[in-house]
Amino acid sequence: MTPPRTEPHRSKPLAGWRNRLHRAPLHLYRIGLGSLFGRHLLLMYAHRTSGVTRKAVLEVVAHDPQVPAWTMASRVDPTAEWYRDLRMTPKVTIQFGSRYHAVTAHFVPTAEGDRIMARYAMARPRLTKRLCVFMGLLDDSMEEMRGTDASVLFVRLCGPGREGH
Repeated sequence: MTPPRTEPHRSKPLAGWRNRLHRAPLHLYRIGLGSLFGRHLLLMYAHRTSGVTRKAVLEVVAHDPQVPAWTMASRVDPTAEWYRDLRMTPKVTIQFGSRYHAVTAHFVPTAEGDRIMARYAMARPRLTKRLCVFMGLLDDSMEEMRGTDASVLFVRLCGPGREGH
């Protein structure tokens, strides 16, 4: 009898044109065209076991330029590499537009995640509808969105001296 699987299921790595398309935003940031992505940022972080610098382009769900703070959502998956790495090493660097910022990751509590999700749904109803389909929810009503914040994990990146804002 085979022992139960303890590692999360991982899909096959992308290959060919899909891999190139998936990695295109990283290359565009590298050549200075990161500002084309609007509400996205380039996250530069240390891998939790090897210490090698990794990069990921992520959508910014909420941005407060006064603090400064950026909030992102993990793809409904606490096993996302960047999310797990930030848990181990929360001090990272981001590139937002053409500027670099040293920030610290703060993990948003569940109740606040519900409010962030509600604001996001109001601001981007079509994108929220697609997210609901992806998450397996029946419709995009806010009543059904409530309580999903346990599966949508939010991370806030704050500048120096800010405690999660």
